[in-house]
Amino acid sequence: MTDADELRRRTAALLAAHPPAETERLDFLRARFDAGLAWVHFPEGLGGLGLPRSLQALVDAELAAAGAPDNDPRRIGIGLGMAAPTILQYGTDEQKARFLRPLWTGEEVWCQLFSEPGAGSDLAALGTRAVREGDTWVVDGQKVWTSSAHVARWAILIARTDPDVPKHRGITYFVCDMTDPGVEVRPLRQITGEAEFNEVFLTGVRIPDAHRLGGTGDGWRVAQTTLNNERVAIGGMRLPREGGMIGPVAKTWRERPELRTHDLHQRLLRLWVEAEVARLTGERLRQQLVAGQPGPEGAGMKLAFARLNQEISGLEVELRGEEGLLYDDWTMRRPELVDFTGRDAGYRYLRSKGNSIEGGTSEVLLNIVAERVLGLPAEPRTDKDVAWKDLAR
Repeated sequence: MTDADELRRRTAALLAAHPPAETERLDFLRARFDAGLAWVHFPEGLGGLGLPRSLQALVDAELAAAGAPDNDPRRIGIGLGMAAPTILQYGTDEQKARFLRPLWTGEEVWCQLFSEPGAGSDLAALGTRAVREGDTWVVDGQKVWTSSAHVARWAILIARTDPDVPKHRGITYFVCDMTDPGVEVRPLRQITGEAEFNEVFLTGVRIPDAHRLGGTGDGWRVAQTTLNNERVAIGGMRLPREGGMIGPVAKTWRERPELRTHDLHQRLLRLWVEAEVARLTGERLRQQLVAGQPGPEGAGMKLAFARLNQEISGLEVELRGEEGLLYDDWTMRRPELVDFTGRDAGYRYLRSKGNSIEGGTSEVLLNIVAERVLGLPAEPRTDKDVAWKDLAR
C-alpha cells in the first residue's frame, strides 16, 4: 500500500468514526489531529504521520469533499505558519505536547512579539529585557505592529538576555502567556480605519524557563526559523488561478466592459501574467519544502507578493474610476483576520500599502536575496562585534 493509499484509508476511517454532519466542529478537529491528518509531515503523535508534506493536499481535498470543517487557517495563521514550525524544531517534548494540538485546532490563537519601536528592520537591536530570577524570567519592554495580540492566548517572543555581547548573540526566544497581568495590549488604528495591529507593553511579565525555546542567547538563530517560515506563509500561500488580489480586478474587467481602455488592458495583462508566475513559483517553493526547512528563497516570494498586491490594487482603483475612490466602512474595529477579497477596492488599495512593511520590509528582503540567494557581497556592518549596550541609540 502506498502512502497515498494509507492516507485515503485513514481519512475514510476518520470520517466514518466522526461524521462531519453529526460531530461538533472542535471534536472533529481534535480527532483529525489525533489521527495524524492535521499536518501529515509532522511526526506521529503531534498531528502528523512523518509523511511527505506534498501529501497534505490529498487529505485536505478528501475532507473538503466530505463537508468536514477546517481549522480556519486565516484566523490562526501566525500559529500555523510561524509558531508551530519553530516549536517543532526547537521545542522540548513537553512543549510540543502542550502547544501544538490546541494551536492547530484553533483553541489557542498565537501572536508574534518581535518588532519594537526602535527595532523593526534592524530587529537584532531589540531592547526588551528578560532577566532571570531562579526558574523564571522577568520581561520588561514594548513590542509593536503585533497582529492578533487582542485575541491571542500565547505569543512567540524574543528578548535581550545579555546586553554585554553583540546584538545578535544576546537574544533568547520564549513563549509568552498573553494573559499574564503584566501584558497590556493597545490597538493601533490603521489607514483602513481598523486596528488589526497592536502595541504590546510588557511590565514585569514572568515567563517560566520551561517556556524558553532553544538555548539562552540562541534566540536569533531560533528566530530565523520563524522569519523564514513567515515569509513563505505570506508570499507562498497556495492559491487557485486568479486567486488573491488579481481575482477581483479580472472579474471587474470581464463584467464591466465600459470601464476598459487600451492602457488598462495592457497593464492588466502584464499583472495577470506576473501573478500567475508568482503563484506557480510559490507552488514550486512548497514542493522544495518537502526536502527541508525554508531558506532565504521565501524572501523573494514575499517581495513579489508585496509589489504585486500594491500594483494590482492601484490598477483596480484606476479601473473603477470614481467608484474606486469610495470606501465602504471607516468604523474602528479590531478584526481577527485580514480579508482582502471580502472588502472593496479602496480597502484593498490602502491595506496593501502595509504588505511591503509587514513580514520584513522590502528593503531588508532585497538585501537577503542579494546576499543569501545571489551571493553578492554583504553591506558593511560596523556594529557586528560591538556589545549591544555600547551601540548608539
